[in-house]
Amino acid sequence: MSTQPTTPTSETPDRGNRRLLLLAAAGVVAIALSVLAFGDVGENLVYYWSPTELQEAGPDAVGASIRLGGLVEQDSVSRSEDGLTLEFTVTDGTSQVDVRTTAVPPAMFREGIGVVLEGTLREDGQFATSRLMVKHDNEYQAPDVDDQRGMEELIESMQFDT
Repeated sequence: MSTQPTTPTSETPDRGNRRLLLLAAAGVVAIALSVLAFGDVGENLVYYWSPTELQEAGPDAVGASIRLGGLVEQDSVSRSEDGLTLEFTVTDGTSQVDVRTTAVPPAMFREGIGVVLEGTLREDGQFATSRLMVKHDNEYQAPDVDDQRGMEELIESMQFDT
C-alpha cells in the first residue's frame, strides 16, 4: 500500500477552460445564425424601377416582370364602367407611365400617394399589373383641429366610393 495520494484518471477541465469552451460554442452558434439570417439578404432584396428608368430601358423592358414605383399623378385615376379595371398614371416627376390594373386597390390608394406595382410593360407602353401596393409612413399623425385642409383630407380618406 502506497501512502501517496492518487490522482483521478478521468481528466476534467477546470472551471476556466469550461467557461472558455462554452463561450467559443456560443460564438460559433451566433456566427452560424448570423450567416443564415443575413447571408442572402442582398440576393433577396427586390428593387423597383422609376418611370424614367423604365422608359430608358425601351424595348428591352417590354414583357419583362418588373416592379415599378412612383407617385399616382393628380387627376389621372379612372375606373372602367364595370368597375373592374383601374387606370392611372405613375410619375417620378420627370417621366410618366400609364398603368392598368384589375387588382383591388388598397384602402389608402389615392392620387398623390406613392405606389409600387408588379407587372409587365406592354408593347403599347402601358404597364399592366395585378399587384398594387401603396407606400406610406408608419407614423400616424392626426391633423390639428385648426388645420382645415388636414381635416378635409381625413374626412375624405374615410369615405368609401360606392
